[in-house]
Amino acid sequence: MPVFHTKTIESILEPVAQQVSKLVILHEEAEDGNEMPDLARPVLVVKQAVDNLCKVGQETIHHSDDQILKQDMPPALRRVEESAKLLVQASQMLGSDPFSAPARKKLIEGSRGILQGTSALLLTFDESEVRKIIRICKNVLEYLAITEVVETMEDLVTFVKNLSPILTKMTKEVDNREKELTHQVHREMLQRSLAQVKTMTPVLISGVKIYITTRQQGSQAVQDAQENRDFVVHKVSNEIHEIMRVLQLTTYDEDEWDADDLTVMKKAQSGIEGKLKQATDWLYDPNALVGGVGEKSIRGILNDARKVGEHCVHPGDREAINKAVGDIESMLDGLSELRARGQGTTPQAQTLASAINQRLKELNAKVKDTVDRTEKASIIKPAHTVAGKVEQAQRWLHNPQINDNGLGQQASRLVVAEGRKLADTLGEPDKSNLVQLCNDTERLTNQLDDLQRKGMGNSPQARAVAQNLSEKLQELKGRIENALVNKVSDDFMDITTPLKQMSDAAVVPLGTPGREQNFADKCSNFENHSSKLVNTAKLVAAAGGSSNKRTIEAINSSANQAEAIAPQVVRAARIVFMNPNNQAAQEHYDLLKKQWSDNMEKLRGLVDEATDTVSFLRSAEDGIFRDTERTENAIKRADPASIVSSTSSIARRANRVLQVAQQEAENSEDPQFVQKVGAAADNLRSSIAPMVQNAKALATNPRDSGVASHWRNANNKLIGGVKDVRQVVEQEHNVPLPPDISQLSLEAANRTMFNPPDQESQPMSPNRPSETDDEEEVAFPGGFPTPQENQPIMMAAHALHREVKQWSSKDNEIIAAAKRMALLMAKLSQLVRGEGGSKKELIATAKQIAESSEEVTRLAKALARECTDKRMRMNLLQVCERIPTIGTQLKILSTVKATMLGAQGSDEDQEATEMLVGNAQNLMQSVRETLRVAEAASIKIRVESGFTIRWSRRNPWYAS
Repeated sequence: MPVFHTKTIESILEPVAQQVSKLVILHEEAEDGNEMPDLARPVLVVKQAVDNLCKVGQETIHHSDDQILKQDMPPALRRVEESAKLLVQASQMLGSDPFSAPARKKLIEGSRGILQGTSALLLTFDESEVRKIIRICKNVLEYLAITEVVETMEDLVTFVKNLSPILTKMTKEVDNREKELTHQVHREMLQRSLAQVKTMTPVLISGVKIYITTRQQGSQAVQDAQENRDFVVHKVSNEIHEIMRVLQLTTYDEDEWDADDLTVMKKAQSGIEGKLKQATDWLYDPNALVGGVGEKSIRGILNDARKVGEHCVHPGDREAINKAVGDIESMLDGLSELRARGQGTTPQAQTLASAINQRLKELNAKVKDTVDRTEKASIIKPAHTVAGKVEQAQRWLHNPQINDNGLGQQASRLVVAEGRKLADTLGEPDKSNLVQLCNDTERLTNQLDDLQRKGMGNSPQARAVAQNLSEKLQELKGRIENALVNKVSDDFMDITTPLKQMSDAAVVPLGTPGREQNFADKCSNFENHSSKLVNTAKLVAAAGGSSNKRTIEAINSSANQAEAIAPQVVRAARIVFMNPNNQAAQEHYDLLKKQWSDNMEKLRGLVDEATDTVSFLRSAEDGIFRDTERTENAIKRADPASIVSSTSSIARRANRVLQVAQQEAENSEDPQFVQKVGAAADNLRSSIAPMVQNAKALATNPRDSGVASHWRNANNKLIGGVKDVRQVVEQEHNVPLPPDISQLSLEAANRTMFNPPDQESQPMSPNRPSETDDEEEVAFPGGFPTPQENQPIMMAAHALHREVKQWSSKDNEIIAAAKRMALLMAKLSQLVRGEGGSKKELIATAKQIAESSEEVTRLAKALARECTDKRMRMNLLQVCERIPTIGTQLKILSTVKATMLGAQGSDEDQEATEMLVGNAQNLMQSVRETLRVAEAASIKIRVESGFTIRWSRRNPWYAS
């Protein structure tokens, strides 16, 4: 089946598909009794192109040393050649008899063969090119494995000299490949992993160097140096394994997340396969180093296998994997103990090594089987964010009588679990209030579950419980988001001080009293600080208000990197502590320290991006009021230490407000806003230093009322500056007034909440002009079809239709174009399922969808050009960029489906349908995401542009 993961493949297949679609249409017209035209000339052109393609293919086979290519390309060449012959025969037969049925059959078979054979040829060649890059990656991995035997500076020089060219070659090849890919997500994955390899390479060399110097000096820090070195080797190796995995991907699901069970399992499986060679080499070498790279590879395989077990669908698979891991781990411990005693060559050790090797092969096969079974299960899992889980729960609550296999109920319980996890990090009374709300939500979930089990899911009692639970979930979601804003304000107020304190403690002169304890305390403080930042960031990703998948996954990625590198920063600091005069140790520590600091700065920026700016500024302002109150209490007690602590917190919060204000200014292209926020920031900046100076004087003389008065004046000016910044940003973000709920109709809300999806639209309000859906009425006179579970394309179309039905298409071309796409996709679903229509209509409908895709993208880009918010603009451009590519692929796949005349029900037909379904789902999801981002971007349009787009909700439930 055609794949479109590279620009080259897509550019070649599209014109081929266009020609084939014409032949399919001619064939269908002939079925209706029409005379077939003379095809001699177009078939001759196709034959010449095929001959040229086959010639190039044969030359490729002759010059290639890739045995897989030599095996896979000849069958594809034969199919193309045979298909071309069928076309020639069909043309000759039709020349004699324009109504010949056998000729028409040869025509359709030849068309199908040309398209699929060409696709197979292109894929075979592309896979060969990928294997070339993977071989280069493996060369780098093999060279990284010898770092444990680099023991002198001369060895290091040789190591760097040999590593540099192959690493440069790998970087160049992956860079080129990344630019060729059509899937944006795959490009970003490669960019991210390659950037990590580039960043970690200097740290790798430094780590090897510090290991050599500490070992030669007989320093006690040699164990920390070895751990540092091995960590970096492991980190770089993992990133290269990820590059190799992504290089082999050919498809992408728009709903796929990095944290999806299947994605995690596939990454773990790739990690296992990448470590097997080093593991086998270690097992077969009785004198191999205990605790070296080989043994760590085996333990890494076991950890990856555990991940697969944790995320798999079937409990039986999980139990089998965990048992195998436990057995191998026990055997490995025994072998390591024997080798550590110098008994690695004994029969007992050799037998153990052989048994472990066999068990690893069996484990690898079991993991592969488990991943395949999970992929085929296609179980819908809860969303990855609290907002997504609440949305899933609300769909369940709107229709409690419908069986959703427990997804909505599970989502509701997971929201409660997230709330309790957050509550554990809060102080009173926030903790108790959040726990109580979680308990109430869980109680209502249990009540509704009980009613459903009794068959009363549609009863008045169940509806009342569902409505109450719906309100509680929204309240819980809002409470979680507000609590997280406060945590971000508090926890990310200062990210560097603990690191600076640890750095200072590491270079305290030898012999200083309490040196060891001071360093230990500072290391513990840094580790706790880093862990707190990481945990808060992960909570923001899971439960914050952001729905941007790219931002959420970037937060999780940066948080995981910070979590992994923090212990290595401590080890590097300890090496400096034990070797204060070792320049190499200090340089190595500086590199790792910079890694952590840069990553944490990036993480803070991502967390800020995911946090509502106005809410953050309000939280910071409230925090300053609390710190001011604490300062006043400290003044009454004449407590200098508390005065220093609370006023320092005020200064740090004010600096964070400045930082966020600067981010807002840099993100905006509205000159008036930039000028206003700049002036407010300057005013705030000028107030911080006087407050700090007066606070120092106050700490020195806490009983001096005059000094206290000066501090209060300076602090009030600072508070005024924070307020000014917040008000400017509030005006820019158009913070709405609370809605007027005096006319709120609970009865109307109840009707809307529990309408089934196909009856969700209510009559328009009398004071608003009615809006007709002429296109929808023409396409589906009885209303938009209600999808069934076995209609995945219709379900995807319905999801987009529900999205656009929220909005009036008046003065909104994007909504109008998206609505057309939903209607066309619904029609395509019927055509694919054989519910009327013709193959000509199938091809034409797919072409219309592709044209509408181009229209949505054009309109989204036009909107992005006029948006003054840089982040929103970039986000909109990124989400709409992939739409035309998916639309083009839909045309090709529809043509493939149309050529399946006479092959219905075959494996090829089933595969074509599955690919078409996946493509349709990706396209509808991309358009839905584009609409959501476009709506947000529309509030930041350049005033002078003249660009207008109106987002008017159609009959919101509270307007009845």
